[in-house]
Amino acid sequence: MQEKIILPPPNLKGLISVEEAISKRRSHRSLSDQPVSLETLSQLLWSAQGITERSRHLRAVPSAGSTFPLEIFVVAGTFGIGGLAAGLYVYSPADHTFSPLRNGDFRQGLASEALGQQAIANAPVTLVITADYERTRGRYRNRTERYVHMEAGHAAQNVHLQAVGLGLGTVAIGAFDDSGVAAVLGLAANYAPLYIMPIGTTV
Repeated sequence: MQEKIILPPPNLKGLISVEEAISKRRSHRSLSDQPVSLETLSQLLWSAQGITERSRHLRAVPSAGSTFPLEIFVVAGTFGIGGLAAGLYVYSPADHTFSPLRNGDFRQGLASEALGQQAIANAPVTLVITADYERTRGRYRNRTERYVHMEAGHAAQNVHLQAVGLGLGTVAIGAFDDSGVAAVLGLAANYAPLYIMPIGTTV
């Protein structure tokens, strides 16, 4: 297995405005398997959970009490990310890196657990947004699920708009078997999958 991979710094100036990205946001399920660059992956991961102000540990999306329950996993297909092996990776916002966890192309297995949605099997890369509820529960108790789900929604929308800004398509998928997804990816028991977002060039 490779050691953690340092991502290129995110670009803070886009080619289109926020307003244009919102107006062009669509759910795309027809995606090609054309690889994405490391720079593109960096931008997508930063939009989901990246650090935006290091002195105060602020991230790209708000988090109740700064409990940061989300973990973003990357499912890369064969040749999905230029020069990297197919496999499961996890993003580390603190140092803007991502690390390999398991080798292999898990796209078809993941698609099978999501009612056979082929966008997942076809896309070069898929982000799986998960949550560890216990990070938030100690502070917010019976409001935990609400706050965590709000944060996941913020992250998914950021990814969707960032994809538009990069000229890519994605779709936010919530129809899947939770335990099946966890099993295919070999996720630890404390991580609950909330969104599956295949990303690639539209066809």
